[in-house]
Amino acid sequence: MSQLKYRRILLKLSGEALMGDGDYGIDPAVINGLAKEIIEAQKAGAEIGVVIGGGNIFRGAGLAAGGMDRVTGDHMGMLATVINALAMQDALEKHGVNARVMSAIKINQICEDYIRRRAVRHLEKGRITLFAAGTGNPFFTTDSAAALRATEINAELLLKATKVDGIYDADPKKNPGAKRFDKLTYDEVLARDLQVMDTAAFALCRENDIPLRIYDMGREGALMRILQGEDIGTLVTR
Repeated sequence: MSQLKYRRILLKLSGEALMGDGDYGIDPAVINGLAKEIIEAQKAGAEIGVVIGGGNIFRGAGLAAGGMDRVTGDHMGMLATVINALAMQDALEKHGVNARVMSAIKINQICEDYIRRRAVRHLEKGRITLFAAGTGNPFFTTDSAAALRATEINAELLLKATKVDGIYDADPKKNPGAKRFDKLTYDEVLARDLQVMDTAAFALCRENDIPLRIYDMGREGALMRILQGEDIGTLVTR
């Protein structure tokens, strides 16, 4: 434990990240690689909660834009996150690690209901705990769910793994001269309107003094190095 700067973390993964180079679904190679990174950190002594989005399967806001009822679309998106969490659980368990999926909506024939005390107990027992179905409410993103669960389990750090190596002042894919920030405050992020997470998620983290780090999930070994205290990506603090 002494080698780790952070003991309990919440890791937020986007659903789109699981697609790899595909246009839809889950790339087994990608999810297996992510599972290995998570297991490395868990074996070093970290207690890890994970929230995975569902954008690789369904995105409620996108469906609503196409004419579907927003609440119905969001419920479909919640089910997509359950699918992704089950896939990650399978990838983790194939490496001999205990993992639990806990859903914010009742679907207990395939996974557990989310109960905060039970979730904390899973973490204390060294089980990787996957929080599915967002907050269980429409109109809230999985970013908000990640911030909420991080607060509830008393996480020392919220990590958002993306395809970009931090927060920039402009889209680095469109603007090669975009500047990357090493460190920001939550107030600066909101004032600059740097939309890396939604406002509700930032507000939860700020109010509960939870540091947030944005990093590139494609950088091998990055998760473990962050937990050991390396400055990788962008750190957002109060």
